[in-house]
Amino acid sequence: MKPILIAPLAASLLAFAALPALAGAPLATATFTTQESTDAGTAELSGGPEGVVIRVNVSGLAPGWHAIHFHETGDCSDEGYKKSGAHVQHATKEPHGLLNPEGPDDGDLPNIYAAEDGTVNAELYSDRVTLSDAESRAMLLDEDGSALVIHEGPDDHMSQPIGGAGARVACAAIGKVE
Repeated sequence: MKPILIAPLAASLLAFAALPALAGAPLATATFTTQESTDAGTAELSGGPEGVVIRVNVSGLAPGWHAIHFHETGDCSDEGYKKSGAHVQHATKEPHGLLNPEGPDDGDLPNIYAAEDGTVNAELYSDRVTLSDAESRAMLLDEDGSALVIHEGPDDHMSQPIGGAGARVACAAIGKVE
């Protein structure tokens, strides 16, 4: 092989090898707070062409199933996390519930499970949101941001307005990775 071809070939191979690492890099992060802790865990969000992957690592929850939803405002500063607002919505408000024949709404996600020690390590996916392109889905990184909110109980994916999930027990304002 001619020496002149070796350098470009080597550079191409190195660039190609780095692609998997770049593809998994989070584009947005969030730190969960609970009433007991200002740092109860994190969420990392990576956007793709058709949705968002969310990696959730949280501690300090009661063991068992918990609802988790995207909320419309990135504000977790009040007790009970009411400033985070309702679920994110794109164009028209849909009824809540992944199993609802008239739903789901854009903020709905599958439940997460806290182990006996109160920890959650989960990876979720939503095709109803986007990090920054609001053309066709609810945008998470808009002017007032958005939040991930964990509830005290599971979402039954049908009941209105929040699937019977109970109080908000953890909240994480979503921010862009700089």
